[in-house]
Amino acid sequence: MQRRDFIKGTAGLGLAGLPVAAAQAADYPEISWRMASSFPKSLDTIYMAAEQMAERVAALTGGRFHIRVFAGGELVPGLMVLDAVQDGTVECGHSASYYYVGKNMAFAFDCAVPFGMNARQQNAWMYSGGGIELMRELFRSYHIIQFPGGNTGAQMGGWFRHEVHSLADLKGLKMRIPGLGGKIMARLGVVPQTLPGSDIYPALETGAIDAAEWVGPYDDERLGFHKIAKHYYYPGWWEGGPQLSFMVNLSKWNALPKIYQQAFEVAAAEVNVRMLAEYDARNPPALMRLIQQGVQLHAFPKDVMLTARRESYALFEEESARNPIFKRIYDQWKVFLQSELQWFKVCESPYDNFMDYVK
Repeated sequence: MQRRDFIKGTAGLGLAGLPVAAAQAADYPEISWRMASSFPKSLDTIYMAAEQMAERVAALTGGRFHIRVFAGGELVPGLMVLDAVQDGTVECGHSASYYYVGKNMAFAFDCAVPFGMNARQQNAWMYSGGGIELMRELFRSYHIIQFPGGNTGAQMGGWFRHEVHSLADLKGLKMRIPGLGGKIMARLGVVPQTLPGSDIYPALETGAIDAAEWVGPYDDERLGFHKIAKHYYYPGWWEGGPQLSFMVNLSKWNALPKIYQQAFEVAAAEVNVRMLAEYDARNPPALMRLIQQGVQLHAFPKDVMLTARRESYALFEEESARNPIFKRIYDQWKVFLQSELQWFKVCESPYDNFMDYVK
């Protein structure tokens, strides 16, 4: 569906249009879907986005389109959601597309790439910069259609048992970090591990890994990483604005009544905004609580940041040379990113810096 058609088609499905939408839905079939999440229920913000989505879809369709959400591991492993949606094991899923870079590295653009866009820029690219259209070409080859479904905002750089003074301290370190961030860390000497959220704490506790990144203060506190590792690094340069996505089996999507499709899109867009708002509200007090418990904040050393950025863009160019889909997306993505960076440098960043400077 083209963006202009989506906006036109969903204009009547806001709060004011709910009674009309519900009345229309009464003439449509009752449909039940299952949604597999990649995330555990203990992470209420990221997991509950899927529950919120299901609730809104039901409300917008007069209770006739039901989506039952299953946490990571309940139906399928957390890192197998895309596969389950592709083969029709479930009708839809909620996941982070960079979990699937092993299939095609281009999936990362649907979530986050190192030294890429922040949350606002990601939304701008997706909704108004051609991002959705580009990503849907890739997903279509997996018989899936995707929708932006949340964003955490810029993430933290993770928890380390020992302080990182320079690039040399990363050599041989075993770290939970998925996606392209993991590939870049490997180029810096790290041994990356891809683990779902529910498996990170025991791996860190037993020493199977030396460091781990997840999201930010609110989620990290809930997962208890600070009880094991006290060195908390920033920024998470591999996830400046990571987007989550709702993935739908294309055959199941095409079989939906149009009004149900519109309800799904509207609910996904609402959740996409709501998740970021919740993280922005919850992270500041959570960070203060962590510091009060003895957590030590550190910025990544300059040599780590500079080398990681150089290796990131080297990887992008290498992948572009061998992967036509990656190149097609990357070429348009990097032009859009440079335009966004110029605008933010003129107005957004100076404003933020001034507000931080003036006490």
